Amino acid sequence: MIDHVGINVVDLARSRKFYEAALGPIGYKALMEFPEGVGFGREQPDFWIALRKPVSTGVHLCFAVDRRQAVRDFHAAALAAGGKDNGAPGLREHYHPAYYGAFVLDPDGNNAEVVCHTPEK
Repeated sequence: MIDHVGINVVDLARSRKFYEAALGPIGYKALMEFPEGVGFGREQPDFWIALRKPVSTGVHLCFAVDRRQAVRDFHAAALAAGGKDNGAPGLREHYHPAYYGAFVLDPDGNNAEVVCHTPEK
């Protein structure tokens, strides 16, 4: 089981602002801060960004939620925060029949996804 993951970013303030906005709708917030990094999570930091080289690009990050509306809220918030659409909210049945996800590229080109595996009622 993975406890936490981190990526390196070019501009810590810009990436913090992006992830605070993009992950806010799924209950994530900045929980821990150091001069060179910020840890985000719901109860404890499990996603970190750090001002370090080499910068992480092309990384795929996926955050799980239990409601499809949270996927839509993430996508809208991430786009409003300057992210680039990389897959609108919707079913991805090639993974499984209830896979509902959305994808956004962060300021450094990483692919941030939020997914709900729960079938809609």
